[in-house]
This record gives sequence, structure tokens and C-alpha cells, in this order.
Amino acid sequence: MFRTALRNVLAHKARLLMTVLAVMLGVAFVSGTLVFTSTISDAYQASSQKGFDRVDVAVRPRSDDHRGAPGRTPRLDRKLLDAAARVPGAASATGTVSGFTAIADKKGELIGDGFSTLGGNYFPGKDGTDARYPLRDGTAPKGPHEFALDAHTADKAGYKVGDTVRISVDGPVREQKLTGVFTTDDGTVAAGGSLALFDTPTAQKLFAAPGTFSEIDVTAAPGTSQTALKAAVDKVLPKHGAEATTGRQLADDQAKMIAESMDGMKTGLLVFAGIALFVGVFIIANTFTMLVAQRTKELALLRAVGASRRQVTRSVLIEALVVGAVAAVTGLAAGIGIGAALRALMSSTGATVPDGPLVVPPSTFVISLLVGVAITVLAAWLPGRRAAKIPPVAAMNSVHATATTRSLVVRNTIGALFAGAGAAGVLIATGMSDGKVVMSGGAVLLLIGVFILTPLLSRPLIAVAAPVLRAFGISGTLARQNAVRNPRRTAATASALMVGLTLITGMTVIAGSVQKGIDKMATDALKADYVVSMASRTPLSPDVAKKLSGLDEVTAVSPLRNSPARIGAGTTYLTGVNGPDFGKLTRLDFTRGALGDLRGDKVVVDDATAKEKGWKPGSRFPVTYEDGKQGTLTVSGVYQGNEILRGILLDNATLAPHQKQITDMQVMVKTTDGATDATKDALVAALGKNPAISVSDKQDVSDGIAKMFNLMLNMLYGLLAMAVIVAVLGVINTLAMSVFERSQEIGMLRAIGLDRRGVKRMVRLESLVISLFGGVLGIGLGVFFGWAAGELISGSLATYELVLPWGRMGVFLAMAALVGVLAALWPARRAARLNMLASIKAE
Repeated sequence: MFRTALRNVLAHKARLLMTVLAVMLGVAFVSGTLVFTSTISDAYQASSQKGFDRVDVAVRPRSDDHRGAPGRTPRLDRKLLDAAARVPGAASATGTVSGFTAIADKKGELIGDGFSTLGGNYFPGKDGTDARYPLRDGTAPKGPHEFALDAHTADKAGYKVGDTVRISVDGPVREQKLTGVFTTDDGTVAAGGSLALFDTPTAQKLFAAPGTFSEIDVTAAPGTSQTALKAAVDKVLPKHGAEATTGRQLADDQAKMIAESMDGMKTGLLVFAGIALFVGVFIIANTFTMLVAQRTKELALLRAVGASRRQVTRSVLIEALVVGAVAAVTGLAAGIGIGAALRALMSSTGATVPDGPLVVPPSTFVISLLVGVAITVLAAWLPGRRAAKIPPVAAMNSVHATATTRSLVVRNTIGALFAGAGAAGVLIATGMSDGKVVMSGGAVLLLIGVFILTPLLSRPLIAVAAPVLRAFGISGTLARQNAVRNPRRTAATASALMVGLTLITGMTVIAGSVQKGIDKMATDALKADYVVSMASRTPLSPDVAKKLSGLDEVTAVSPLRNSPARIGAGTTYLTGVNGPDFGKLTRLDFTRGALGDLRGDKVVVDDATAKEKGWKPGSRFPVTYEDGKQGTLTVSGVYQGNEILRGILLDNATLAPHQKQITDMQVMVKTTDGATDATKDALVAALGKNPAISVSDKQDVSDGIAKMFNLMLNMLYGLLAMAVIVAVLGVINTLAMSVFERSQEIGMLRAIGLDRRGVKRMVRLESLVISLFGGVLGIGLGVFFGWAAGELISGSLATYELVLPWGRMGVFLAMAALVGVLAALWPARRAARLNMLASIKAE
């Protein structure tokens, strides 16, 4: 039986080709994901490891010391630095400060983006140099108007020592003289970011507070272990507010954090790989079902000469094993290539990824082989079992054994129960406050139910296309009849396409609706014409709000500030606003009370906070501010919180005296002429045409939201494209095998007058009908799931509004039709070229 199975694989290698391709693509997706994420993870870990090469013990503010906030913010000062440098076993101690620093190129554009553009301090040792940053050109920065720049950024921007460079830390533009260019192993720079260095007093003023550091790094003397050095440093630390950690522990923690972040990406990519493999299951099952049906006489003969049912099933599974092994090996090789290509693609698009070798972990080989073989064998098990259950005599008498009425009734009953239970679960979940688990379970049951019912649904849905198909004459009529001749085969082929379109449509509906909701929220909640913020979303200097308020075009300004405070047993953040102008800039929906005169001890709170604390208009509560001073605040109104404004709002005049360092998260601006190009240009010019500052009107906010969602959708479309490609292979495979199966019939049609063009048209229309059937089912299910998920989202997004993307759904349906047309090209050509007489004589 083993030799028989191998001969069958070789005899039907052309028919098994599409199955090999389908499994190969899924395995390539899996192995490519594992190679890509391992390569990126190792590159980041190696890069971050370099950053700790000169750190044996690091002293940092203790983030979990609740006794230090508010009122006792931990500080690392010069006294602690000197004490750490004098401990036994310490060779040196370096105080560091860092923060966001935007560098403009010679055209005024921002170099890099977001948090990859950093600034720090040049901390010279006894020899006057900083070993972390060897100077390639020039000298170290001295004074508030000088700085040094990493060599990669300087070369990219064309800067040389002596140039004046425009930079920004917290808003206002600073013109600094470039005194030095340095080389570094810093992970941010290695990943494509930028690093600017200032002398320590300047950096402290920019990023922390005068005389303080954000970290103290201690280097061990020869012969001193990191553990021993840490024990010595612990003895000089204050009781509260600071902690020491070995460099090895920091590196391990960083590696763990990188691994965890890459695990999220890996899981996401593997989900889409699983979808492609799931779609491939339909192709495998369909292929082996058709092969078994075409070889019923052969299998019957094996049974007649003594082969048992188990041996027949085993022979089919051996064929699947060989197919799966071939697909797994080729998929593994293709996946390694995909991993390398993705790594190169990220580098070419300017993504901040450190350099590193291609990493192929041993687990990739094992997982790829197991996935390819297991998926193929499992998908072929049911066809093999069916083959073994056909009685030898019945098989010898009938090439195509039809399903019994009882089996169809049982199938449809099971499908109806699954679909009904799934739909009920989804509908029940829409009325629950946290129905994610129930909805997920219901969606799975509904999808399974539709799979099972697809043969039943194929006849009435394909019948709808009958009037259109009649316009193509006899070819159209034959195409419709062929499509419904074997409903199970049609269903399996259409289901593969249905899965991809269900997910694509569902995500498109959800993304479009959420985008509309956020867009509406931004429009409804804000009266402000502009929102000014740092492009990196880091804090703004209060000078920005002062400068804007002095412009003739500006009628109202309100900076938003955050400050920690103790209310009750926990720490809560207060949000400061400009009380007198706040009502002119926002449109809050108050459920109780009103905004009123937001001054003095008056606050307004969002509904979630009011419910949690049991507050209502008139409620008074004690507060301990950031500086440790105490006060009492009074609730004047409760508003409906949203993604833009939530929490406890009070006047900046009340909050600012208690803040140790005043910074703004953003500034809302109202102007005389509203949002116009001229007004926006005036604001940008007033801020020094600073590339690090974003001046956005409502349309910019909407465009930014749309861009974000479109980027997300395009990524998802790209990931789901693999499932669609596998589905296309399924349609090609089914049609090709169907043409082989119907060779005698096609020969007879040719003999009675159907020309080659008519045969091609028949096969193409059959493919088109099957693809559109899968497309209609997929889009319908996608809309339903999108609506249901939206009902859950609306609980946390009050402005959520269902949006049906009719244009995109039309494109999806057109794509399904295109899939049908393209998939039929080769099978139709093959059918038209069949020899008439040879086909008639074929069994």
C-alpha cells in the first residue's frame, strides 16, 4: 500500500500541484514570520546590550515608591553622584540626563521622527573626554549655545563643525552651534535615530532640573563584580526614592521587554498565517475528495483483492504526508527568503531598525515541517475515511457516489444548529457590557454553521444568477448546472474565498465606523480652531501658550497640563486648563451641573470618575498636590468623558503654584477668522516655523485619523492577501480537476457542436459564479460581524456610528469576480484544447 500511495502521488503530481502551493504559502508565512521576528528581536537585543557595556550598576529613581509622590519626587543629585563614585570597587560614576530633542535639517524639516530623536549630556571624565561618545570632529560642547551631534545624523544632514543648527526640545526653536561630531554605539542611533549632546548644566536645565540627573551609571574597578558593586552602592542610597540595579539585570530586563514586544508582533503575524493555512484546508480536502472520487474503481479493486478499510485510508494519508512534506520543505525555504526580504524592506523604508545578521532559529525548521505535514494529513483524513467506507461493489458500479438523503439532512441540521447558536451568541453579546468572549465564541460557531450550510445555500444563491447566465446561451446554462452539480465541491471552493472576504469586510466596516466616531468626537468636543502640540507628543514649554496668546489673530488660548495628586488612597492626575477661556474652546456634554466659572477651587469631572468616587455637583473632596500641600476642591459639574478630554479639570491658576515643573501637553487655540490657511501660516510663523511643533485644525485631525486607519487597513489587506491567493489556487485547482473529471462530457459537447470558445466561456462562467457566491457570503458575514463588533465598541466610544463602505464592498465583490476570471484562464484553455475523440473514449 505504501508503494501504491507513492505511485499515486507521482501519477497525479500535476493535480496535486495547487495543493502543494497552497500549503507552501501558508508554511512560508509561518516560517517567514519566525525568521523576521527573530532577526529583528536579536538585532534590538544586541543593540541595547551595547548600551549597557559601560554600565555595571545603574542608580535610578524608584518608580514604585508611592511615598515619593506627590510632594516628594525622587531626585538624583550631585551629592549622590559623588557618593556613588567613592564606594569601594567603583572606578567611576557618570550622571546622565536625556529627553526629546528635535533636529532640523538644512531645509527646516525634522530629522527622524518621534522618540527616536533624543538629547543627552556630555559628561567628561578626569581626562576631559566622555568615553561613551568619542569625538570624531571638533570639541565637546560648552555653555548653553553649543552642542554635539552623532556622526550618522551629521553626515545625513550635511552638517559640519561650526554650523548653526535649529533644534527644539520643548517647543521654542533654539539655534545652537555645532562644536563636535561623535561616534557612538547607542541603540537609538544604531536603529537610525539621532542623538544631540549638551554640556551637563544645559542638559539638566532642558531635560530635568538644575543639579539633578535622571540616572547615575557606576563602572566597576577591575576585579569587582557587578553584584559586589551594587551592594556597596546600596549602602549610600537614600532610604526612599532611588534604587540600584546591575548592568546585567538591566540588559536582561531590556531583552525580556524586547522579546515581549516582538511576541505581540509574532502572534499577530501568525494569526494571519493561520488564516491562510485554514483556507488551505479547504483546498486540500477538496483536492483529495476529488481524487478519491476519480479513483473509486481503483480503490474498489484494492478492496476486492484484500485491502482493508484501514489500509485504504492509510494510503490516502501517505499521499497527504508526501504532499505535506514537499510543501513544508519548499515553504520553509521560501519563508527564509520572505524573512530576509521583510528585513531589507524595513531598512529601505527608513524604519529605525538596528543592523544585524539574518537569524533562523532551529525551532523554525521543526515548526514548519510539523505545520505543513499536520495540516495536509488532517485535511486529507476525512476524504480518506470516506474512500474506505465505499463498498467495493458499489464503487465498481458507480464512479461518482452521491450523498444519501439522510447524510444531507444530518449535515443541514447540524449546520442550522451551529449557525443559529452562533448568531444568537453574537446578538446576545451586543447587549452585554463586556461581551468580547461571548461574541468571539458566537462568531466561530456562526462561521462553522455557514461552512456546513454552504452546499444548501449554493443552489438558491446561484439560481439568482440564472437570468444573467442565460444571456450567454448554452455556455451560461451549462456553467450554472455545473456549479450546482456537486454542491459540496462548490461550497468548499467558495468557502475558501469567503473566509478572506469576511475578515476584510468586517475590519473595513469596523475601521470606517471607528474613524467616523473619532472624527465626530473631535468635531463635537472642540470649538477650538487649532490644537498645538509637539510632533513627538512630548510636553510643550509654557512659552508656546504665552507667545500664542499675544497674537492679534488669537481670541482664546488654553494649555492642557497634567499634575499628579493624591485623592483618597491613590494617586490621580489633575488636568489644568485656562478656566476663563475653556468654555470658548470646548463643547462638553454635561450630565449634571455645568461648567460655570472654572476658577479657584471649582472643578468639573468626567462621569466615570464621578461614579467611581461617588461625586455630584457640590461635592467637596481633599487633595494633596504635587508639592505636598493640601487643599479642598468642589465639583461644579459632571461631563461625559471622551478620548480627548476626561478626568478632573481645574483652572491652571489654581494648579500651577503647586507644580514643580510646568509643561503643557497641548494648547487649544481660538482665532478671529477661524481655521484658514493664512491664520495657520501666521501661527506657524509666530512659533518660528518649528518642525517639531504640530499646528493642527479639525481637518488636520480628521486627516490624521484617516491616515492612521488607512495605514492599518492597508497592512491588514496585505496580510490577508495571502489567504486570498490561497483561495485563488483553490478555485484553479477545483476547475482543473473538474475539467479532467468531465473530459468525456466535454468531448461529447464538442462533438454535438459546442466550439472551443463556448467551452472556454462555460468554464469561465462557472468559475465566476463560484467566486461571486463566495464573495457574497463573505461580504454579508463581514457586514454582520462588523455591525456586532461596533455595538460593543459603542459602549466605550459614545460617538461611534455604523458606516457601511459601499464603495469598498463593491470593490471587494469586483475583486471576487476578477478572482473567478483569472482562476479560470488555465482550466478553460485546457478544456478547450482537449482532443474530442480521446475525451469521448476516456473513462
